Amino acid sequence: MVLIGCSVLEALLVVDVQNDFCPGGSLAVHEGALIVPLANRLLERSAIRVLTADWHPPSHASFAASQPGTAPFEQGAVGGIIQTLWPVHCVQGSHGAEFHPQLASNLADLILRKGIRPELDSYSAFYENDRQTSTGLDGYLRGRGVDAVAIVGLALDHCVAWSSEDAVRLGYRTRVLLPGCRAINRGGSLERAMASMRQAGVALETSVELG
Repeated sequence: MVLIGCSVLEALLVVDVQNDFCPGGSLAVHEGALIVPLANRLLERSAIRVLTADWHPPSHASFAASQPGTAPFEQGAVGGIIQTLWPVHCVQGSHGAEFHPQLASNLADLILRKGIRPELDSYSAFYENDRQTSTGLDGYLRGRGVDAVAIVGLALDHCVAWSSEDAVRLGYRTRVLLPGCRAINRGGSLERAMASMRQAGVALETSVELG
């Protein structure tokens, strides 16, 4: 998880392992909490460790509750971009926005909070959903000599997929460790995301070697 061929430095990206995405949360991903033990083992073994977290204001535009006449999981416009509208989740300062209590978040070198602008969502760890506004993660990684990223987290068919594809576009050797991910998988979203990641050049790994 640290060096590839003694020349490529790889960072670990743990995406949105928060209470609201785990069982009992407002946007629970099926079996979401089951990835925590593997994420922790990877965190212990990685040289550069980044955790991301949704950190939405209470009336975020991506919430169906903020758009009268809509319901969660319908399509709607957020910042002029058509996307899924969500249940209220990961509101700044709430219990749901906290990391899963068993996640070793204390090992993180960087915690990156995203989705903080009321009018625009941010699935990717690298860009907001306009695909132009940077979160600053690219600069952080390049400043530390990172050439590659390994990604685990929630949800595979949304924030993990967007993060991985942006990583490839930015020139990082990118792999998604599938045992460390779970998906929402509504309306074929997982199948579409897997196809999109493959097309983008993301390595989708079905096993994890911890040494």
